[in-house]
Amino acid sequence: MSDDQAQRQNQRQYAHAVIIPGNHDGVHLGHRALIYRARAYAGERGWRAVALTFDPHPTQILAPDRVPPLLTTIERRCELMKGAGADQVIVQQFGEEFASLSPEDFMQKWLFESLNARALVVGPNFGFGNRRSGDVQTLRRLGKKYDFEVLVVEPIRDAEEIVSSSAIRHAISKGDLQKATRYLGRVHEVSGKVVPGDKRGRELGFPTANLSCDSVLLPPDGVYAVAARKISPLHSELLYGVANIGVRPTFQAGRSVEAHLFDFDEDLYGATLRIGFVTRIRGEKSYQTADQLRKQIEKDSNLARALLPQIEKGELSWL
Repeated sequence: MSDDQAQRQNQRQYAHAVIIPGNHDGVHLGHRALIYRARAYAGERGWRAVALTFDPHPTQILAPDRVPPLLTTIERRCELMKGAGADQVIVQQFGEEFASLSPEDFMQKWLFESLNARALVVGPNFGFGNRRSGDVQTLRRLGKKYDFEVLVVEPIRDAEEIVSSSAIRHAISKGDLQKATRYLGRVHEVSGKVVPGDKRGRELGFPTANLSCDSVLLPPDGVYAVAARKISPLHSELLYGVANIGVRPTFQAGRSVEAHLFDFDEDLYGATLRIGFVTRIRGEKSYQTADQLRKQIEKDSNLARALLPQIEKGELSWL
């Protein structure tokens, strides 16, 4: 038995499933609408809602010169999809062989035979199979042949724009965190292990946690009001603070992501923090003296303390 056959046999656990296939990077409002529809349809029939995602991102194989910066790691993506209502998340390894499957082979071997698909929930622009040669009409034709339903969910719109991963990436790259939060339904976040720093923040009266971050998209260099949670070891309390992304030009200390958490002075070395970017306060600046920098951090902290209570609590509940 080949590895692929073994994987498909292991996945064939449930009699019937409603599949939500796609990259789902960010698990934004549009992705959640698909999951909610699948969850409702599956629940009415006693089936399971199964999200299918891919790793690495397909463009890494199909167009490596155009790989987008990711909004979520694959691990976090799975957490968010389960949190949105998926009973199961399957991560399909995406390689040359998988990419070359015809639309019918993809449907028959991977969705119908492996996952026992009895319904698919997709957006109107869903594409699949070799060179995305299959579309919704292809799915409907194959659905008649293999006896499964195709449920199409219209995109979520904000004014005239469709909520999409690419629109969110564009907003974050320009520092428009309010728009990114609106499209995601949660604050954009980054996670990382707290590593030793140069302790200059503590010397200034503002101790910081320096993060070795996962490989997701960061907003532009600058200072941000943030919410944070310690996720390893787990710490249920939601924390607030300010974070700096950049090269720390006053001391020429090199690039870092560091956060000062308000009213919190526990030892965090070795812990993993999840930092959610709430709003941008200012760009990164160089100061002539450490005292000037200290006064600016104090101003930033006071502004962040005033701004943070204004964010909707539901947008922080995903942290």
